[in-house]
Amino acid sequence: MLKYIVPGALALALSAAPAMANEARVEARGGIVWASGDSEATAGVAAGYDFDLGDTAFAGVEVSGDKILTDDTRVSFGFGGRVGAKLGDSGKLYVASSYQTKPCRFCEDSVSVGAGYQHALGESLYAKIEYRRFIADGTDLNAAVIGLGAKF
Repeated sequence: MLKYIVPGALALALSAAPAMANEARVEARGGIVWASGDSEATAGVAAGYDFDLGDTAFAGVEVSGDKILTDDTRVSFGFGGRVGAKLGDSGKLYVASSYQTKPCRFCEDSVSVGAGYQHALGESLYAKIEYRRFIADGTDLNAAVIGLGAKF
């Protein structure tokens, strides 16, 4: 009996796997950061994994590295996540938060909060737009970025 149950359960699990939308992703992004009337360009990369929370919701984790494109700045590494709603087969609307390392020598570490929209461009590509506010003990920063990524 067991020799029929195990192969049957394995076949059922494998046939259900394509229906799962859990996905890994990598992206490149660029945009603008601003604070106190000054603005600079920014560029970065991120990698993450989104988990299905049913047919209409998801949650994900993300690591990132972003750099303000001016002198005396460094790569700020981020560790965080996002949660949101699936909009049809192509869209994801989400809120996000992360811990960010300091982007310059005299800056402080920060926490970011924000929101974004990700739209599928076929089976494995996506585009996104996102706003984040970085909250630190010193000057708070705002960032708006667009990104292009691949999902697996």
